[in-house]
Amino acid sequence: MKIAEKTVVQMHYTLKSDEGAVIDSSEGREPLQYIQGMHMIVPGLEKAMVGHDMGDKFDVVVIPAEGYGEYDERMTQEVPLNVFQGVDHVEAGMMFYAQTPNGPMPIRIKSVGEKTAIIDANHELAGKNLNFAIEVVSVREATEEDLKPFEHHCCCGGHDGEDHECKCGEEGHECECGGHGNKENCDGNGGCGCEHHAEHHGK
Repeated sequence: MKIAEKTVVQMHYTLKSDEGAVIDSSEGREPLQYIQGMHMIVPGLEKAMVGHDMGDKFDVVVIPAEGYGEYDERMTQEVPLNVFQGVDHVEAGMMFYAQTPNGPMPIRIKSVGEKTAIIDANHELAGKNLNFAIEVVSVREATEEDLKPFEHHCCCGGHDGEDHECKCGEEGHECECGGHGNKENCDGNGGCGCEHHAEHHGK
């Protein structure tokens, strides 16, 4: 069976930098399992997986735009050291989680000065090519149980299954689950730009 939308894939992988250093690997561990089309792996790798079958071995180079994005200097900020409450010694490379309106965001300490630190909200692999060596271990159709965690009902102006006109984007109305008031993204049937993003496997 070939990899296609809503297939469950198990694969072994090794991720290397452009210099050949191993960043991550499933070697010695259970294979990584994901569902194709559910945004569980980086977009460039997910696209490259389509059409492959059990036993296939291949290499993929994922560019930053289809991986963790380009590095953005605007996502760095200088903050006073006293914001790190309860931490006696702040060092470069430490990871913290900042609370944002969209939930916790991982941040990394880029550098530390006498009274301040530079924090960086870019992914540690932002701006870098991702060089994957892939081995497909198994492919099967996803069951209803497999897909259940990805179900997402968007109320979009309606409640309890009632048939209501979508009002996303109209004055005084905001889509309750991801549309951000953008009526262009709303199809009136609970679409409104909603996506359920499972946790991305980093590599």
